[in-house]
Amino acid sequence: MRITIPTARILAALLAEPDADRYGLELMQATGLASGSLYPILHRLQGAGWVEARWEQVDPAAEGRPARRFYRLTADGVVNARQALAKLRAQTAIPGASPQVNPA
Repeated sequence: MRITIPTARILAALLAEPDADRYGLELMQATGLASGSLYPILHRLQGAGWVEARWEQVDPAAEGRPARRFYRLTADGVVNARQALAKLRAQTAIPGASPQVNPA
Protein backbone atom coordinates (compact mmCIF):
# COMPACT_ATOMS: atom_id res chain seq x y z
CA MET A 1 0.00 0.00 0.00
CA ARG A 2 1.23 3.48 -0.88
CA ILE A 3 1.51 5.60 2.26
CA THR A 4 0.98 9.28 1.53
CA ILE A 5 1.18 11.98 4.19
CA PRO A 6 -2.64 12.11 4.51
CA THR A 7 -2.73 8.31 4.83
CA ALA A 8 0.00 8.48 7.48
CA ARG A 9 -2.04 11.06 9.41
CA ILE A 10 -5.07 8.77 9.42
CA LEU A 11 -3.00 5.75 10.46
CA ALA A 12 -1.35 7.73 13.25
CA ALA A 13 -4.75 8.93 14.51
CA LEU A 14 -6.12 5.38 14.49
CA LEU A 15 -2.97 4.02 16.16
CA ALA A 16 -3.30 6.54 19.00
CA GLU A 17 -6.13 4.32 20.31
CA PRO A 18 -6.08 1.15 18.19
CA ASP A 19 -8.97 -0.49 20.07
CA ALA A 20 -11.25 2.56 19.90
CA ASP A 21 -13.97 3.15 17.34
CA ARG A 22 -13.46 6.48 15.57
CA TYR A 23 -15.99 8.25 13.36
CA GLY A 24 -15.37 10.50 10.37
CA LEU A 25 -15.73 13.94 11.96
CA GLU A 26 -13.49 12.88 14.83
CA LEU A 27 -10.84 11.69 12.34
CA MET A 28 -11.16 14.89 10.30
CA GLN A 29 -10.48 16.93 13.44
CA ALA A 30 -7.55 14.72 14.47
CA THR A 31 -5.90 14.76 11.04
CA GLY A 32 -6.85 18.15 9.64
CA LEU A 33 -8.16 16.42 6.50
CA ALA A 34 -11.36 17.31 4.68
CA SER A 35 -14.01 14.65 4.10
CA GLY A 36 -13.12 14.49 0.40
CA SER A 37 -9.64 13.29 1.35
CA LEU A 38 -10.49 11.28 4.45
CA TYR A 39 -13.21 8.96 3.20
CA PRO A 40 -11.47 7.74 0.02
CA ILE A 41 -8.41 6.85 2.10
CA LEU A 42 -10.52 5.04 4.70
CA HIS A 43 -12.24 3.15 1.87
CA ARG A 44 -8.85 2.16 0.42
CA LEU A 45 -7.57 1.06 3.85
CA GLN A 46 -10.75 -0.95 4.35
CA GLY A 47 -10.30 -2.64 0.96
CA ALA A 48 -6.74 -3.57 1.93
CA GLY A 49 -7.98 -5.15 5.17
CA TRP A 50 -6.25 -2.59 7.40
CA VAL A 51 -9.47 -0.93 8.62
CA GLU A 52 -12.90 -2.28 9.49
CA ALA A 53 -16.08 -0.21 9.58
CA ARG A 54 -19.46 -0.60 11.23
CA TRP A 55 -22.58 1.49 11.64
CA GLU A 56 -23.52 2.78 15.06
CA GLN A 57 -26.61 1.08 16.45
CA VAL A 58 -28.77 4.06 17.43
CA ASP A 59 -32.18 5.43 16.60
CA PRO A 60 -31.42 8.59 14.59
CA ALA A 61 -34.74 10.17 15.63
CA ALA A 62 -34.01 9.60 19.31
CA GLU A 63 -30.42 10.85 18.98
CA GLY A 64 -31.35 13.81 16.81
CA ARG A 65 -28.60 12.95 14.33
CA PRO A 66 -27.78 10.28 11.77
CA ALA A 67 -26.04 7.08 12.84
CA ARG A 68 -22.26 7.32 12.69
CA ARG A 69 -19.99 5.00 10.76
CA PHE A 70 -17.17 3.86 13.04
CA TYR A 71 -13.69 2.90 11.86
CA ARG A 72 -10.95 1.00 13.61
CA LEU A 73 -7.76 -0.79 12.64
CA THR A 74 -7.89 -4.55 12.22
CA ALA A 75 -5.24 -6.65 13.99
CA ASP A 76 -3.30 -6.84 10.72
CA GLY A 77 -3.91 -3.14 10.22
CA VAL A 78 -2.25 -2.30 13.53
CA VAL A 79 0.85 -4.27 12.54
CA ASN A 80 0.91 -2.89 8.99
CA ALA A 81 0.29 0.69 10.12
CA ARG A 82 3.12 0.57 12.67
CA GLN A 83 5.49 -0.86 10.06
CA ALA A 84 4.43 1.65 7.41
CA LEU A 85 4.85 4.63 9.74
CA ALA A 86 8.24 3.38 10.93
CA LYS A 87 9.35 2.97 7.32
CA LEU A 88 8.10 6.48 6.48
CA ARG A 89 9.98 7.93 9.46
CA ALA A 90 13.15 6.13 8.39
CA GLN A 91 12.79 7.36 4.79
CA THR A 92 12.31 10.96 5.87
CA ALA A 93 15.01 11.05 8.56
CA ILE A 94 17.99 13.26 7.91
CA PRO A 95 21.13 11.08 7.95
CA GLY A 96 23.42 11.92 10.86
CA ALA A 97 20.89 14.16 12.57
CA SER A 98 20.20 13.45 16.18
CA PRO A 99 16.61 13.48 17.38
CA GLN A 100 15.57 16.75 19.00
CA VAL A 101 14.92 16.65 22.69
CA ASN A 102 12.48 19.16 24.12
CA PRO A 103 13.69 20.64 27.40
CA ALA A 104 11.34 20.01 30.29
